Amino acid sequence: MSRVAKKPLQLPKGVDLVLADDTVTVKGPKGSLSMQLHADVTLKSEDGAWQVADRTAKPSNVAIAGTVRALLGNMVTGVSEGFERKLELVGVGYRASAQGKTLNLTLGFSHPVAYPVPEGITIETPSQTEVLIKGIDKQRVGQVAAEIRAYRPPEPYKGKGVRYSTERVVLKEAKKK
Repeated sequence: MSRVAKKPLQLPKGVDLVLADDTVTVKGPKGSLSMQLHADVTLKSEDGAWQVADRTAKPSNVAIAGTVRALLGNMVTGVSEGFERKLELVGVGYRASAQGKTLNLTLGFSHPVAYPVPEGITIETPSQTEVLIKGIDKQRVGQVAAEIRAYRPPEPYKGKGVRYSTERVVLKEAKKK
């Protein structure tokens, strides 16, 4: 069985996990998330912790059990603590401002970029060159960050563009005559 799936899922205080039919719902102080449980995986409560197991010992089911355990762990973390991604804008004149449910970006194009913020995601701009994306769903937070970064990914010669705060851009050397 997967090493990830063997690890029991401990719930912090204030977080409840409800299993109804094949739907798992995790509720916590920051919100609620639901997921459809895979048909080849079972979920059991043992001594206050939840254990994920595969129905058969097929290698594909073992991998699915580990994936389900990781997704459930991310749901528990999301409803208790939340997730965030930080983006940085590098370039002369590059700036961002959050106004209501819209993120306005100036990225060197002939027009400003208006990004509509999806439901369940909050975007803050602590400074003009920083964008902070927060939410309870790890996948959606990462997807929104990737969509914003895709408007102007960092270019390899000057490093201008939108990058993750942890991203390291390796600059190329300019062409020599």
